[in-house]
Amino acid sequence: MGNLFGRKKRSRVTEQDRAVLQLKQQRDKLKQFQKKIAIQLEKERELARQLLRGGKKEKAKFLLKKKRYQEQLLDKTEVQISNLEKMVQDIEFAQIEMKVIEGLKIGNDCLQKMHEIMSIEEVERIMDETQEAVEYQRQIDEILSGGISQEDEEAILAELDVITQEEIELPEVPTEPLPTIPAREKGKEPVKNTAKQEMVAAS
Repeated sequence: MGNLFGRKKRSRVTEQDRAVLQLKQQRDKLKQFQKKIAIQLEKERELARQLLRGGKKEKAKFLLKKKRYQEQLLDKTEVQISNLEKMVQDIEFAQIEMKVIEGLKIGNDCLQKMHEIMSIEEVERIMDETQEAVEYQRQIDEILSGGISQEDEEAILAELDVITQEEIELPEVPTEPLPTIPAREKGKEPVKNTAKQEMVAAS
């Protein structure tokens, strides 16, 4: 139980993160120092102006020398801030590069495992089996189609044309049976069309 409650959680903060944090803190302190120096320089400049008005030239000159030294110190502080910011950027970019390299490593390991599962020999075997299956299916198709030659194909087409032509020229054969004449009506004479005969005679 003591181990469970006393176990420390693993921190996700790396040494690089701590270094970046410290550099940023130093940069911020230098910027605060810059602001303080800038305010002090403005005050000393105004004080030197007042000393000159009061005829205290030597004191004003000494104050301006001090101001000049602080301005040089301010310039050095600016350089240090730039160096700190550049170092922070370099570390952050290095962290990004490390993550990219880790990603590439994971991808490479994955590819190697896939290559182990699917080797070149395995791929060649699958391709050969696929080609054999395609060839086998082609042979089956040839057997089912009768394996006729080009000459046979032309003869079949010519015969089809002949049959089609005969179907067009021959009359249709009635499919219904012919009506039968009853036996009692066979002895009757056909009825003459007298009206038609009279018209012919009149003409």
